[in-house]
Amino acid sequence: MAPPLLAIEGLSKAYLTGGRRLAVLQEVSLEIAAGEMVALTGPSGAGKSTFLHLVGALDAPTAGRILFEGRDLASLEEDDLARFRNESVGFVFQSHHLLPEFTALENAMMPGLVRRLSRGEARRRAEESLARVGLSDRLEHRPGELSGGEQQRVALARALVLQPRLLLADEPTGNLDPQTASGIHALLQELNRDLGITGVVVTHNETLAASLGRRIRLVAGRLV
Repeated sequence: MAPPLLAIEGLSKAYLTGGRRLAVLQEVSLEIAAGEMVALTGPSGAGKSTFLHLVGALDAPTAGRILFEGRDLASLEEDDLARFRNESVGFVFQSHHLLPEFTALENAMMPGLVRRLSRGEARRRAEESLARVGLSDRLEHRPGELSGGEQQRVALARALVLQPRLLLADEPTGNLDPQTASGIHALLQELNRDLGITGVVVTHNETLAASLGRRIRLVAGRLV
């Protein structure tokens, strides 16, 4: 059998604060298969965002291993980790982190330019990605000219422009009204169905959590 897309073994993360050790994640182990959509739930402070940061190689664990397609992320040099973050993972956050001085198209082009694609190829991919999230008519609009839901769709398009294997979303509908959030829920399901993308979605939204294929819960840094 092919290995899972993600195999997480004894994942732990602790910080020293004020001379004291604060354990944020404690011995989390699970596997996520290619094509799964997983809802990660739990109370605030449970370690959900920390989990995403570790899986996306934005931070390093204190203990344990993260294997992506059988490859231990801890074995990668910094240049390879940067390439992994750019090419294999798409990130979407509650705050969309769009660059306000650039258009929707230019924001979506950024990962391609970081990958050193030609400007024409980066533009082509960004246009396709924005079309996929229903924003073909908003390419030249800047974030301040877009609604909250449209801004989050641009963030999704940017995350998907290089067709990553894994989408990591941290409260992607947390700042949206219920109707707009429902549209993002449907879009996530559509992307999973049409592109086969694997996703881990941190959410407090019960409707979104229930709509995804699998649900896991963190409490006080432990999987329950």
